[in-house]
Amino acid sequence: MISDKKVAGKILKTVQNLENAGYQFETAEASFELLIKKTLGDYVPTFELLKYHIDVERSPDGNMVTEATVKLQVDGKVVHVVGEGDGPVNALDNALRKALEHFYPNLKEMSLIDYKVRVVNAKAGTAARVRVVIESRDRDDLWGTVGVSENIIEASWLALVDSIEYKLLKDAGKITDRSQ
Repeated sequence: MISDKKVAGKILKTVQNLENAGYQFETAEASFELLIKKTLGDYVPTFELLKYHIDVERSPDGNMVTEATVKLQVDGKVVHVVGEGDGPVNALDNALRKALEHFYPNLKEMSLIDYKVRVVNAKAGTAARVRVVIESRDRDDLWGTVGVSENIIEASWLALVDSIEYKLLKDAGKITDRSQ
């Protein structure tokens, strides 16, 4: 796949830097494949984040209400949607899908099947960096993605975006299907 030593060295250096920041790619092969495409210059994002916002409220009756607002640019159009969920990551996932499914209906067949959070540098306490690993699937494949940040929502966003981008690239034939 990678015959040029210079490109292989660049990929290795990028992986080492990300792993020093807390990334692990053993269970995040989709994020690794996207990293290679980005390093080779073969990656064109399918959407651009303009902003997101998450609001969590407790109603007077004790129920928690979580909403995520996502504003994206897709195919030159600005899409601004609100999604609700059981928690901030579920609401963010729902809003992201709601914004994209009009453009990419095949996202309806994709589901998030596992979500894990690990503290990377526990000594930093509440300012610690976290690693979020997401496992997703569609009717043909299963894949993992990863995001790392001091902010659990941002780490989750990074892993969610990789998961969706991987699905879209795979369906477009730009990534080989690894049926499991």
